[in-house]
Amino acid sequence: MPQLAIAKDFLSTYATLDKKLQKAVDETLDKFADTYFAGGHLEKITESRDPRWRSLRVTQGYRGVVLAPESGDVFLLVTVLPHDAAYRYIRSRRPSVNQALGVLEFRDETALSTMSTALAPVAAASEHTLFQEVPNKHFAQLGIDEDTIRIARLLPDESYLDALANMMPKTQHDALTALASGMTPDEVWALLSRDLVEEVDAQNVDPEDLVSAIRRSPDQVVFVEGPEELRELLEHPFDVWRTFLHPRQERIARRDRFAGPVMVTGGAGTGKTVTALHRVAHLIERYVPDEQQLALDTGEATPEQPILLTTFTKTLDTALRTQLELLVRDQDRRALVDVRNLDKVAYQVVRRVHGKSNFPRSRELTAQWERHAEDLDVSGRFLLEEWEQVVLAQGLRTERDYLEARRRGRGRAGRLGPEQKRRVWRAILAATEEMRAAGQWTFTWLASEAADILERTGERPYRHVVVDESQDLHPAKWRLVRALAPEGPDDLFVAGDPHQRIYDHRVSMAAVGINVRGRSHRLTVSYRSTQEILSWSVRVLGTAPVEGFDGVRSHLADYSSPLHGRSPVVRSHPTEEAESAGLVRMVSEWLAAEVEPGTIAVAARTDALVRKARAALEAEGIGTCGLAEEGGVRVGTMHSMKGLEFRCVAVVGVSAEHLPQEPSVTDVSEDPVAHSHDMQRERNLLFVACTRARDTLYVSYAGRPSPFLPK
Repeated sequence: MPQLAIAKDFLSTYATLDKKLQKAVDETLDKFADTYFAGGHLEKITESRDPRWRSLRVTQGYRGVVLAPESGDVFLLVTVLPHDAAYRYIRSRRPSVNQALGVLEFRDETALSTMSTALAPVAAASEHTLFQEVPNKHFAQLGIDEDTIRIARLLPDESYLDALANMMPKTQHDALTALASGMTPDEVWALLSRDLVEEVDAQNVDPEDLVSAIRRSPDQVVFVEGPEELRELLEHPFDVWRTFLHPRQERIARRDRFAGPVMVTGGAGTGKTVTALHRVAHLIERYVPDEQQLALDTGEATPEQPILLTTFTKTLDTALRTQLELLVRDQDRRALVDVRNLDKVAYQVVRRVHGKSNFPRSRELTAQWERHAEDLDVSGRFLLEEWEQVVLAQGLRTERDYLEARRRGRGRAGRLGPEQKRRVWRAILAATEEMRAAGQWTFTWLASEAADILERTGERPYRHVVVDESQDLHPAKWRLVRALAPEGPDDLFVAGDPHQRIYDHRVSMAAVGINVRGRSHRLTVSYRSTQEILSWSVRVLGTAPVEGFDGVRSHLADYSSPLHGRSPVVRSHPTEEAESAGLVRMVSEWLAAEVEPGTIAVAARTDALVRKARAALEAEGIGTCGLAEEGGVRVGTMHSMKGLEFRCVAVVGVSAEHLPQEPSVTDVSEDPVAHSHDMQRERNLLFVACTRARDTLYVSYAGRPSPFLPK
């Protein structure tokens, strides 16, 4: 009996099809074993790129694209497209067999021919091309054929290679990308051949044997018996995409060993989180034998959970735990990892010394500090910020340290005279002594105290620490990160993006004891958001440069996406009630199109707006839940969206009234520097929320629009 195989790329596409079309695909698969293929429903297309292409009628307006090798015992459903698009696909693409790996490949010959013509004059005018130092024999060893070599020789830089991702055979494009990133041919071969199901002798690969190539390609193809098996595959289609690792990321994540701390930076969707997760998986794979040997050599006891995977927010640590479960299926190995946000780690360390702690609300704490600021001609908020942003940030211990401290970015604080600084220092001491007597802490102070405790005791709870979304860590928390693991190979792996900084923490890594020199990597290609969402969202950031890690200015000029889709939708409404109704309509459309509720998110600037959005949705029978929960459309604040990913995102309340949020922005007359930082932070917050979307972004406001919205 013939077997049906499904291209894995189609599995994610299937989830975006409307309900009627999904049902038609199901019925087609159901009839497969009986009549469809044997009964002549496969149509041969004239002028196709390859005689083995067939068209399969799914509905009147849609066709399945099927590869039907001459042996007749395997049929591969590659995709389902509208009628005309399916025929264009068949007439432009050609299947082939990789001559080194023996796996299945596809290339868009029409598009590659056009690109080759366009690139020829560009290459002729360039003094340097991307692969001019690579000999043809290395290309051939990696399965890169003559057609691909010809166009590779024309590429001036990596941006042109990225543009060819959907045109070239994927395996060959991966090989070129790995070579361009600096890998040796042997390293590239190890990467490409790692998942081969059988050892292949390149001399004996039959270029016409597509059936064998299909069976050698489990990373691309899955064999199914019918709709039930397909149902199981599609139960969580979004999860498959969230663990995808590009070769450029793979080189970082799976490097055998780093000599010390590593920093990975990149814009939204460039795969920092996925890279960090795969790094954890790599450390898990090699940890047990390494640490058993260490124990034998040194007699040291090893931590029960030697790897800490941590981040800034509680919401994100829940998401990281879920993604780690997808990536590492073995429970015993997964148990080697402690997934917990940094505040919880600090609390655990401090509680052993000081007992339970309580954390006053921000408003209560500010009022408490107002009493200590009454005679200083400064506000309680200013005094509190001076403590957190100068004293705790720099780990200052004495009045002299404070008088000599750097005040970059503090605006008015930099203009305090020596005597006033002495009075401010005494006020800070009095306020913190009062807090300590009452058992009160802030999370920043907690981190500072935890770092001090670990330094005093010499305790190092973990062997490796992996930090995601690191851009908002306060310097005190960075010192805690440094104190959690002993210095040495693979001690710290840090991922972050200064463009997504939503708290005003600017950190010198060297000042907190973390040296990443020579071990810093930048990712520039977004694999989450489409280019349309990305281009629109980058304009939200404005024109001001963003200060990156270690004071280096960061920009998004070379930040791009190979994905394309719909442009973001921006809707204006006369009232907030009308805006709520618009949100309900938009979410209802997504649900009617069979988008899974858990892959839809709604974000707003304040808790009040979040409550209003949830009430509007639930009044129409649409279930909702928090961003870290399951059971409906996820709704939360923009702050809580950090690090999360969704198919469809609605960002509501983007009006001048709510964004920027006035209480969160220092008045320009009081402190121009602080005002500028606060405004950029508000822009970053909107950028973070918008770039959580993979496929669709909807932005709405009532009344006047936020000044941050692109014109």
